[in-house]
Amino acid sequence: MNRDLYIDFAKGLATLSIIFIHTAFWSGQFYIPAEVRVFSLVFDVALFYALSGVTSGANIEKTFYRLLKLQVTYMIFVTFLFFSDYFFKVFGLNFFSLEWLQSFYSTFGSKYSTTEISTIPQWQNLGNWYLHQYTNADTFPVVMGSFWYLKVYFILTVFGVLILRFFPKHINWFIGLCIALTLLFNIFPEYYPAGQVGYVAFYLAVFLIGNRMRGKKIPAKIIPVLFALVALALTWMFWYYGNEIFYKINKNKFPPKIPYIIWAQFSLVNLFVLYNRLKITKENFITYIGKNAIFFYFAQGISSSLVYFLVVPLKENMPWWLLMILIYIINIILAFIISFGLKKVDTLGWNILEFLRRKTAASNS
Repeated sequence: MNRDLYIDFAKGLATLSIIFIHTAFWSGQFYIPAEVRVFSLVFDVALFYALSGVTSGANIEKTFYRLLKLQVTYMIFVTFLFFSDYFFKVFGLNFFSLEWLQSFYSTFGSKYSTTEISTIPQWQNLGNWYLHQYTNADTFPVVMGSFWYLKVYFILTVFGVLILRFFPKHINWFIGLCIALTLLFNIFPEYYPAGQVGYVAFYLAVFLIGNRMRGKKIPAKIIPVLFALVALALTWMFWYYGNEIFYKINKNKFPPKIPYIIWAQFSLVNLFVLYNRLKITKENFITYIGKNAIFFYFAQGISSSLVYFLVVPLKENMPWWLLMILIYIINIILAFIISFGLKKVDTLGWNILEFLRRKTAASNS
């Protein structure tokens, strides 16, 4: 079966959009206007959940094996991150000073305070990362700030494949249940549960809708109706909440509330309208990013942390829009380079695990 390059292309564009979002919302807090930061959320993380639904099936063993591989790759990455953060602190303390390190970390702004600066490794942080409790990585703060997506992905993929496997004739009912729960949480916000329930309720609906769209094509006559409904929903949102809701879209993202859910519909409609309509026949730079999306996702957290050190000295010396374009391009280039290195680290990690497996198997025989 030939690989659908549209899926890779869409993942690649979504990844580039995530890099732009993190360029705008992290280091961009120092110089990018609020309006531009909000507009960066037009193509956001919901696209990944929809694409996961499109590519997922009812094979539990295959899905769990894929999640297990992702967990191991994630653990290899955070182990690398942990020691990179630790050795940088050891280097700073031995060759410079505690004050130098504190000054270094102050570049990220007062919002992100360091967890621990010492030559003693904080092993509890690594253990928490393995278990998807994302305590901050001082040297690369954007990494853990963007990892909420991964925990939700693991949870909804497990629920999703169980629904696809055991309730294949009732998928629409589960979509309706997820939508009803999302509306219930929003109509009665005092009942909005803490933790991942609100995230999974909405994004599982997106995942299952994506699965229902698998192999299908939206009829041309329906397209204007869909965009009209999105426009109507946006109009209602601004009428009901007022124009100031525009500046609160990001706050309504964690967890997903009605304004952000409406905001996300434009990107989802575009994704499904172009699915099986836009034909990508050759691999290119964007499809490469899509095929390696997880490594780019890991890499952009590092690169989006590094660009702070360009933003701070340059933000007073050039127009904001020019600096934004420059930083975004540099961020993409850094993410590309770092993702290539992370793939090598991942291969090394798997080779070490295979070596240990062979040695363990030999000692037990």
